[in-house]
Amino acid sequence: MLERRSLLLLAGGLVAGGATTLAAAPAEAQPVFIERAPPPPRVVRPPPPRRGWVWAPGYWRWNGRRHVWVDGQWMRERRGYAYNGSRWEQDGPRWRYVPGGWVRN
Repeated sequence: MLERRSLLLLAGGLVAGGATTLAAAPAEAQPVFIERAPPPPRVVRPPPPRRGWVWAPGYWRWNGRRHVWVDGQWMRERRGYAYNGSRWEQDGPRWRYVPGGWVRN
């Protein structure tokens, strides 16, 4: 019984450690360049403001074959920072995805 419990704790620790690694991966991800321009942003009326929260607008994500709309979401406010939404920027004939993130005010 003790061995099984130890194995479960070890497995849980490995999963938690893997989750930490996965959470750090997007910051190190390579930029996405594609030849196809994204569709125009969807016109979505943002919800009313919520104290302590910031609305991150929706954006077009590239799934390897086509653009897929990702809905906006509420993010907890970070004092001293502003949120820049995800966007696509033209780079010559290609388009580069710029992920959203927090920038210091």
